[in-house]
Amino acid sequence: MNLTERFLKYASFDTQSDEASTTTPSSRGQRILAEEIANELRGTGMQDITLDDNGYLMATLPSNSPEEIPVIGFIAHLDTSPDMSGKGVAPRIVKYSGGDIMLSPPSAAGPVENPAILSPDVFPELNKYIGQEIIVTDGSTLLGADDKAGIAAIVSAMQYLCENPEVKHGAVRIAFTPDEEIGRGADRFDVERFGCRWAYTVDGGEVGELEYENFNAAVARVTFKGLNVHPGTAKGKMRNAGLMAAEFAALMPEEMRPERTEGYEGFYHLVDISGNVEEATLTYLIREHDRARFEACKELLRTLCGRMSAGRPGSVAVHIKDQYYNMSEVIKQNMHAVRIASEAMEAIGITPVVKPIRGGTDGARLSFMGLPCPNLFAGGHNFHSRYEYLPVRSLELCKQTIIKIIELL
Repeated sequence: MNLTERFLKYASFDTQSDEASTTTPSSRGQRILAEEIANELRGTGMQDITLDDNGYLMATLPSNSPEEIPVIGFIAHLDTSPDMSGKGVAPRIVKYSGGDIMLSPPSAAGPVENPAILSPDVFPELNKYIGQEIIVTDGSTLLGADDKAGIAAIVSAMQYLCENPEVKHGAVRIAFTPDEEIGRGADRFDVERFGCRWAYTVDGGEVGELEYENFNAAVARVTFKGLNVHPGTAKGKMRNAGLMAAEFAALMPEEMRPERTEGYEGFYHLVDISGNVEEATLTYLIREHDRARFEACKELLRTLCGRMSAGRPGSVAVHIKDQYYNMSEVIKQNMHAVRIASEAMEAIGITPVVKPIRGGTDGARLSFMGLPCPNLFAGGHNFHSRYEYLPVRSLELCKQTIIKIIELL
């Protein structure tokens, strides 16, 4: 099958990860997709194909070169985001001629009442793809280009190299991991068994993206304890935890909300608010590229909690857990990996776009586990939403970049 067919096939698997699950992988669909990919790899000439009990799939492209070439790897993740359903994905290929794309097709009962529309007025990047084929959703699910585009490009690149032995290369390792979207993708990754000098996660966005910096990340849960009595006799007695939570949220710096930041600017992201008079909880994601500023962000949260506790002892508690760190601390000691990827892109006519990730990848944690992992583009846009789309040409360029990196070693 060709590259586009392979992606469409993978997109049909429901692999949405589940943060509430205690298993690995967190959803059965990830395992089913991994088994399907393993079967494909067996038919390509790949070797050492292993799928462990936790859903980590690894395989080897054997060296066909007499030279000593470092073993490198390529990694993508099996799951799709819990932010939007990945069940029953119905992709279609559109030859884009500009303007709006109606994602929600009319039903037998007539036009859809509130159709999903992919519009360049909202997503101006669409204008880059006029005249090209793009893969879109039907407006009811995400597409799954994050990261099934990465998987498809890696598998297709390996198939190409197996079928074209005249292209000399060293040994290459590939891995497909579960549960990246819920922050567990590196939890049980066996770096020693993978056996690479460095690797690339293929989990980025549009063509040319090459990333080796990401946020330092933490999650903070601020809990407020109240005192509930009948409101008719509450004077001087009631402490409303819900109101304390609202007061705390108002103290947080407005300029550090995600919708007001870009580039290297960090943020506090209020992702969940729950509670009542007795107890209320705010959950924040803390993100900052600079480690010192990251620590200062956490300290500010603790300071505000202390301020809220003044005069109300025991009413406020905060728990902060670090999630991952900026991989640039590791990659800057291994910049050859970035240089080779940049040269590979330039060799096939792509201008590298080196920029920080305003998020994280498996590569961030893997880098600190001893496997430096810059991130390559996979070609998609608008991840985690019904507006996700994937230009066919971008997917092909992802595959070509992987092949060229291997050739240049």
